[in-house]
Amino acid sequence: MSDLDITVLDATATVHRESLRHRGWPVELFVHTAASIRHFVSQDLAERKPTMARLVARGVPLLPGDGGAAVRHYCGEVLEAGPAPLPAETLAGARYALSDLLDDMQGAAPGPEGTAVAVETWRRTAELVLDVNGCWRGGGKWLMRELISLDTETGTSWVPRLDAGLAAALAGDTTLLRVTAEECLSLAGGRLWEGFHQAASIDESR
Repeated sequence: MSDLDITVLDATATVHRESLRHRGWPVELFVHTAASIRHFVSQDLAERKPTMARLVARGVPLLPGDGGAAVRHYCGEVLEAGPAPLPAETLAGARYALSDLLDDMQGAAPGPEGTAVAVETWRRTAELVLDVNGCWRGGGKWLMRELISLDTETGTSWVPRLDAGLAAALAGDTTLLRVTAEECLSLAGGRLWEGFHQAASIDESR
């Protein structure tokens, strides 16, 4: 049974989330003020995941009144605008990480390590495909839902290839997953390993 996600907008509330059952139905309550919704939308934007914005903008008002029209409009605009362009440094880091995983995959023997590398390659490839196409990311099932939406809009086949590629890799054949990841990297500028440089961010005040 799928749970019900209910956002409660209350200017006097203590912001929190709560899991409960109502008449046997699992319910996730997200209790917010307008300010807290904007705060969490801002946090989500940094991760390129529109979790809060989607929850509010696409929810159905259950009580009389304007249903939080102003904040719902704000969240709708965020969804419509999409994520900000990926910074060059972040894109380089993503290319490097996936390139490194592909090298690991070539040398990984079947077993726990090979499984871990395959799963991470699958995830990183899916995220990078979404990034280079200017799409939202997602976590868990929403990662695939975002990718399904991209496939539907563009006529691509990332989802079935990644799904089949991961299944084959877990069974010992990494060919399809590697080919799919390489195709993704070609869209992002190709493999990146030698010459990659990333400055460390250190808080020297501590």
